Amino acid sequence: MNLSDFTAEASSHAAAVDRLFYVLVGLSIFISLAVFALVLLFSLRYRRGSRAKRGPMPKFIQREVEIGWTCATFVLFLFIFWWAAASQLSALTPPKNALEISVVAKQWMWKVEQPNGVREINEIHVPADKPVRLSMISQDVIHSLFLPALRIKQDVLPQRYTYLWFTARKTGTFHLTCAEFCGTEHSRMAGRIVVLPPADYARWIEAQPEKLGLAREGEALYRSLGCSGCHATASTVHAPDLNGVFGRSVHLADGRTVTADEAYLRDSILLPGRDIVAGYEPVMPSYRGIVSEEQMIRLLAYLKSSSIKQGAEP
Repeated sequence: MNLSDFTAEASSHAAAVDRLFYVLVGLSIFISLAVFALVLLFSLRYRRGSRAKRGPMPKFIQREVEIGWTCATFVLFLFIFWWAAASQLSALTPPKNALEISVVAKQWMWKVEQPNGVREINEIHVPADKPVRLSMISQDVIHSLFLPALRIKQDVLPQRYTYLWFTARKTGTFHLTCAEFCGTEHSRMAGRIVVLPPADYARWIEAQPEKLGLAREGEALYRSLGCSGCHATASTVHAPDLNGVFGRSVHLADGRTVTADEAYLRDSILLPGRDIVAGYEPVMPSYRGIVSEEQMIRLLAYLKSSSIKQGAEP
């Protein structure tokens, strides 16, 4: 890691973060200088032996100064809080056309999979000027993916998906690292993010060993695990139809309604007895210890692809 990782504005989010940082630094310097100047002024003016008038200030001056200073500080705090919160909240929801890349953190490496199934270790290739969404999960302990040149960081948790999205504006190779102490080799859990022009990214993808794509690999896994035997439309087993399930509202036996997102589908595969779909018996076996996190990524990609196809149909 070098200084350029902290000075380069490699994403659209970086400029907003830098503006807030510079304002906070400037404000801190201004207040520090003002306090120092007042301390120096009063030290000289009211030094021992000076002829400056001494005694209590009029009460109305004390009250006005105190109220004014308190109100000004409170308003300034609210403004900075609103500015920082608005900047962070606007970065939570990625555009619908974002390129989704899967990341699995493991002591002590980052395992990355592109949408077409190309795998990377400690590297993430992304196109410039295109929204990218990272879907992340940890295989063991808590990690934190930090991309300093893009000014973004997100904890990566075991048994729970977290997400990060950005639009890279500057091409080049930038540092990535783990910002959460995760074990003895934590300092070596680093890599790089490579931002390419869209045409170069497409050529890089084509140059990689041929892959079926995550969705097609997930479909093959879906069938090999026997999922299609119960969840297919024509199945004789009374089980929910998973065709187009991703993003759909699911009514549960306990009266709750949930959205079938990545977390729900993952729990349904590993902990099928937690959320039983209304009208169905809890007969599905658990695949905990059978399906790895990499295989889970493929299964979810397949289930998402069926929803996308259904949404595209007239």
